[in-house]
Amino acid sequence: MDVLSLIPQFGNLLWTIVAFVIALSVIVAVHEYGHYIVGRWSGIHAEVFSIGFGPVLWSRVDKRGTRWQIALLPFGGYVKFLGDANAASGRDEDAMDDIAQQQPEYLRHTMHGAPLWARTATVAAGPVFNFVMSILVFGLIFWSQGVTREPLTVGELKPLPGTEQGLREGDEILAIAGIEVPDFDEEGAWSDFTDALPVEPVLDYTVLRDGETLDVSAPWLFPPLIQQVAPRSAAFDIQLEGGDVITSVDGDPIFAFEQLKEHVEGSDGRVLLLNVWRDGAELEFALAPRRTDEPKPDGGFVTHWRIGIVGGMMLQPATEPAGLWDSLVGGVGQTGRIIEGSLSGMWHMITGAISTCNISGPIGIAETSGAMASQGAQNFIFFIAVLSTAVGLLNLFPIPALDGGHLVFYAYEAVSGKPPSDKALRILMTLGIAVVLSLMVFSVSNDLFC
Repeated sequence: MDVLSLIPQFGNLLWTIVAFVIALSVIVAVHEYGHYIVGRWSGIHAEVFSIGFGPVLWSRVDKRGTRWQIALLPFGGYVKFLGDANAASGRDEDAMDDIAQQQPEYLRHTMHGAPLWARTATVAAGPVFNFVMSILVFGLIFWSQGVTREPLTVGELKPLPGTEQGLREGDEILAIAGIEVPDFDEEGAWSDFTDALPVEPVLDYTVLRDGETLDVSAPWLFPPLIQQVAPRSAAFDIQLEGGDVITSVDGDPIFAFEQLKEHVEGSDGRVLLLNVWRDGAELEFALAPRRTDEPKPDGGFVTHWRIGIVGGMMLQPATEPAGLWDSLVGGVGQTGRIIEGSLSGMWHMITGAISTCNISGPIGIAETSGAMASQGAQNFIFFIAVLSTAVGLLNLFPIPALDGGHLVFYAYEAVSGKPPSDKALRILMTLGIAVVLSLMVFSVSNDLFC
């Protein structure tokens, strides 16, 4: 593997690592704080709250006797409760015996002596806080972006090469090519509208401007304009950028994003030669599309050839403030879609329907962190929220040593009336750690060889 391929174009490897550490530290801090604060509310005493592992770089002890610390290796974190033997909340037999003999009233404040409800709430709080963080971040992003004004109104016109542009900022678009423009929230109607548009370089737009209805000429609504470049994609690797306009593919001039899509999907992975307009300059690029597994609207996955770009309209629609409640609902919906897509993807990988190369490890996540940071603060924050959802979901898997494994133990205790034996717990925890390490090795191998 070429190590230099891990260095994104916006900086160097150090910046990629910094972005990864920031993203992971935020997510870990939120997750572990969920454990800590719910444990505190439940009467369980936290001895250590650590961001990172290994040698301690900084620490302080608060008035409740909890040591807050930052450790050298920033690849996780933990809360060590009273009576815990380690970061995985294994039972410290010697410590528990000492407490039982010398200060039995403190047993209630240990993780292993607290009531079942307190232990369950404390363990579940970590993933729950990850989900809550994602919902709030997505909601704030939706709120800050606002909702598209109705009717469709020109907020900003994007620069395109050699096109006749009769639209102006503030124009309300009533119809295109004689077809009435529907509301954005009418998903089916909007899809039918765009499908009905004639695919031509220039169309007639009926607009309301300064109280007067006019017919003006303007470019096709969806040009081959790059709105965003996906990290670790073919387009990202050759340094295509947002705002680039692809003017031809293999010498064939194009004016619509759909034309670009047809060339890419019909390439069968063959190298494509692109002519790109960027800030008035004509550039040439060569790239090979890659196989990509994508979720279908009705469930399941389908494999396409993709180069890793997101298109958009040739105008930025004007927006108006979004309601806080609607933004929060949007945040819940976005988090739910990530969870649903993740579970569906894992199932299809297990059944062999899609490639296991869809699983990324720390190297891939680090590279994506750096790439998203290079595309602006909002994209980076959005990525952190996506990763927070994934971390919360992963921790709920019923694997011993993860939160989900502890919850399974508590469910067994609730049904049987007693916890699993210490010997069984030790064996299961060892197996759980082995599974987690195996998954880590597998994901790193994906980063290196897929």
